[in-house]
Amino acid sequence: MIRIKICGLRRPEDIDMVNRYRPDLAGFIIDFPKSFRSISPDRVRELAGGLDRKHVHPVGVFVDADLEMAAGLLKDGTLAMAQLHGHESEEYIRQLKAETGKPVIKAFQIRDKEDIHRALASSADYILLDQGQGSGRSFDWGLVPPIGRPWLLAGGLNAGNIKEAADRLHPWGVDLSSAVETDRVKDPRKVEQIIQIVRNI
Repeated sequence: MIRIKICGLRRPEDIDMVNRYRPDLAGFIIDFPKSFRSISPDRVRELAGGLDRKHVHPVGVFVDADLEMAAGLLKDGTLAMAQLHGHESEEYIRQLKAETGKPVIKAFQIRDKEDIHRALASSADYILLDQGQGSGRSFDWGLVPPIGRPWLLAGGLNAGNIKEAADRLHPWGVDLSSAVETDRVKDPRKVEQIIQIVRNI
């Protein structure tokens, strides 16, 4: 089964939506002002508290965040795992895992085969292959070899290409944000459509 992550949740309506359609993972972009989807740690605690935790697991998305802040949200139970999108070192990843006992996803921008090799060498529990930070564009899927560890595919996925991506690449999970939005707001119809497609693969 391919896991589904809906990222960039920031409103109570988004929580109601994911509780209804039950993606596996709900992503919150935390303390990253460059993104209009960014929310504060306190807001994450509030929103994540409304999740149906039996079915949907909260993921904190961080970009070069203070380790203490990220670890705190994992240790207090607000988050089930962390997703790192910055220049976090192997030491940072290992320390975050050791301090919290929670899984870590490390995102990699894929431009060539060297980027793939870097990703495969990561000590993170999961790797995420992407075109870039929330660009909404896909990278060259031909760069991806068979991968023998859990990984997520992101970047440019939508209702028109997600089945092809799954059939070609066999990711552990898929990560979507802009493709399930209308006018910068999560669209329940698009979320439902994507989840139905992926569940039927």
